[in-house]
Amino acid sequence: MGKILNWDELKKVVDDAKASGKKVVFTNGCFDILHVGHVRYLKDAKALGDVLVIGLNSDKSVSIIKPKRPINPQNHRAEILASLEMVDYITLFDEDTPYELIKLLQPDILVKGGDWKKEDIVGSDIAGETRSLPYIRGISTTEIIEKIKRL
Repeated sequence: MGKILNWDELKKVVDDAKASGKKVVFTNGCFDILHVGHVRYLKDAKALGDVLVIGLNSDKSVSIIKPKRPINPQNHRAEILASLEMVDYITLFDEDTPYELIKLLQPDILVKGGDWKKEDIVGSDIAGETRSLPYIRGISTTEIIEKIKRL
């Protein structure tokens, strides 16, 4: 079994991890153009627990929340994330938020970047703990895209 799983496969893996006393950390995002901000954020998220799960916005989901995106298709984004050592599992979701996925997995810790207020993080009513990690100013996919357009 690889790192990229469907919801049913991931539910079993997460349940088994929790049953063996492991702390499951969940985060989500588009991860359209992976950059150093993402890498630092994912390292920090992994440090909070034992198993790091990413809910990856599908192409359909990204197009709902970010017009003219994604730049990279979902299978490429998932494969890139799967290559990172701190990432344990990835699953795709089509909705504009990962609420149903979070409800299914019941993670111990829910994590988002510091540009999110804890009370605005989708699923904070479900997870045991919700954390907003430091945001690195000046590093974002949108800024990278704008820089490329100016070239």
